[in-house]
Amino acid sequence: MGATAAVNNHHHGHQVFDMAVPQQPAFKCFDDDGRLKRTGTVWTASAHIITAVIGSGVLSLAWAIAQLGWVAGPAVMLLFSLVTLYSSTLLSDCYRTGDAVSGKRNYTYMDAVRSILGGFKFKICGLIQYLNLFGVAIGYTIAASISMMAIKRSNCFHKRGGKDPCHMSSNPYMIIFGVTEILLSQVPDFDQIWWISIVAAVMSFTYSAIGLSLGIVQVAANGVFKGSLTGISIGAVTQTQKIWRTFQALGDIAFAYSYSVVLIEIQDTVRSPPSESKTMKKATKLSIAITTIFYMLCGSMGYAAFGDAAPGNLLTGFGFYNPFWLLDIANAAIVVHLIGAYQVFSQPIFAFAEKSVSERFPDNDLLTKELVFKIPGFRSPYKTNVFRVVFRCCFVVLTTVISMLMPFFNDVVGILGALGFWPLTVYFPVEMYIKQRKVEKWSTRWVCLQMLSVSCLVISVVAGVGSIAGVMLDLKVYKPFQTTY
Repeated sequence: MGATAAVNNHHHGHQVFDMAVPQQPAFKCFDDDGRLKRTGTVWTASAHIITAVIGSGVLSLAWAIAQLGWVAGPAVMLLFSLVTLYSSTLLSDCYRTGDAVSGKRNYTYMDAVRSILGGFKFKICGLIQYLNLFGVAIGYTIAASISMMAIKRSNCFHKRGGKDPCHMSSNPYMIIFGVTEILLSQVPDFDQIWWISIVAAVMSFTYSAIGLSLGIVQVAANGVFKGSLTGISIGAVTQTQKIWRTFQALGDIAFAYSYSVVLIEIQDTVRSPPSESKTMKKATKLSIAITTIFYMLCGSMGYAAFGDAAPGNLLTGFGFYNPFWLLDIANAAIVVHLIGAYQVFSQPIFAFAEKSVSERFPDNDLLTKELVFKIPGFRSPYKTNVFRVVFRCCFVVLTTVISMLMPFFNDVVGILGALGFWPLTVYFPVEMYIKQRKVEKWSTRWVCLQMLSVSCLVISVVAGVGSIAGVMLDLKVYKPFQTTY
């Protein structure tokens, strides 16, 4: 998921979007919940969804289609887009508890689960969500290091005229990324850097568009569409590998579509009347249509260009072709995007940890004692506390070390897609909808919803198993901390 819209921040997801809200006179500028009037429209909501969805997930789609082939690949993509569309429709009805027009608002996904399904399911939802965010931080560290190395390698190739294979270790690049994140994670007011979301959105379009156009150029140069109807052939891989990879491809595609975690936060920016759920359903249709067309193009062109040899990360596949500076721009765009995206995904974890600890130990010096640093060139001094500095540093160090231990972008993406897809995209929306709409047990509608949920659970399990098997296969030939490319 490229959820880079700065929406995941539960505690201030609302300020982030109000960038362009003109201050109106006080008497008519509040909504029914006493907050500033929301001004979002179908267009702004669609833009946020597209920003949240199109991200680094795009890069593994050519690889996913290569595992499935020309028939199943696009079909699976359509299937996922329809499931996402349907479950998003169910979820947008959960923004208000009770009445669709005047019910109590839920500001975040977790709020909706808490108010509709209650405490136990709320805890499970939180656990899955935070695990997913933690995993995304690891996936992004790996992806950023791969892109940094791609820049270094393409330049090395050009210097040496392609005679030197230019092997290098990914560790220094992961460490550089980690250090950058340690510095950024200490920023106290994350809502003031809303522009990161805009920069990230521009970046994700930049590299996706470059990947797409290079794919088209490559197909033109080959003079043929590569690839086969059934995907990578047995012979190039063994029968078992083919099965595992097919499963893993499902996880990769699921990862590329998932944005349900941020759907309610986006809906909370929309003005009413008409009711928020109406606007959101229109926005969902529009943005999923745009995303699906874009994904089909990127994935299919990548597969047509490379055939069965489609790389796990589309942009590293063009490696040593001219114009190499264009690839460098694309890879640099990925790095910039991921630096911002990492923060968007980690901030909810920071907020949650700091809140939990301060509730548990309200009088502890490590939490209450303010440290003040004067930074040259800045007017106001920087204030923090010991726990914040230590926890955030440890978190970044932990994600960096895990990334250095397991630098397999595709498998990690597959595992994350599998972990988040069923519970967050299907199970909770379906359960909340059944409870909200009082759908009768064993009625046709209830049975259909449960069948949808169960079949998506099967896909999630299969994708997870495939990705874990992928990691196991990688580990057979792998020495920790010594990965070179």
